[in-house]
Amino acid sequence: MKTVSLILIITTLLQSCTSKQDHKLPILGNREAIEHQVNGKTVVDTVYQTVPAFSFLNQDSVQVTNKDFNNKIYVADFFFTSCNTICPIMHRNMLKVYEKFKNNPQVKILSHSIDVKYDLPSRLKKYANKLGVQGNQWEFVHGSHDAIFDVAAKSYLVAAYEDVKDPQGLVHQGWFVLVDKQKRLRGAYDGTKEDQVQQMMVDMQTLLNEDEK
Repeated sequence: MKTVSLILIITTLLQSCTSKQDHKLPILGNREAIEHQVNGKTVVDTVYQTVPAFSFLNQDSVQVTNKDFNNKIYVADFFFTSCNTICPIMHRNMLKVYEKFKNNPQVKILSHSIDVKYDLPSRLKKYANKLGVQGNQWEFVHGSHDAIFDVAAKSYLVAAYEDVKDPQGLVHQGWFVLVDKQKRLRGAYDGTKEDQVQQMMVDMQTLLNEDEK
């Protein structure tokens, strides 16, 4: 939790210190300095954390992998269909993102269910239909326990876990994580707050414009 909170603070600070004219989103997550030799000189390159390969089933029982997100920016989040706390707010806000970028082939949304027992593809399909989501631009995915919880913590730096003390037995953060075409983390936004979701949509357009330069 602390990692993502710190990421959000850094993102906000960097955004506030950058003029609109030269605004560029920061690259978040872990990074490593790699040294190599070029023409006899030592050159240091920064290697940034990227989202590794994954494979899930979507609401149409179709396999979804990292390759389906090649050359696209996307927003990732974690939820479950029976959630009665933050999930309805998150996905009402995500619908605004879906509508804004609808039919844009460079943009996708990836919502991972953490209810691996009950949120099978058929249930995710009903959920998608209830939201009015058609096609595969917004993917609602099901996976194994380890795959879902590992990708949350390790790939997107989002806390999601089972908790017997919670009334619904499942706990997750409400972050929307913005990922660029190189599968690097470029922003984290509280999906329950309209102003942060609005900022995310601005930043999504910034990423799309960045790729055009």
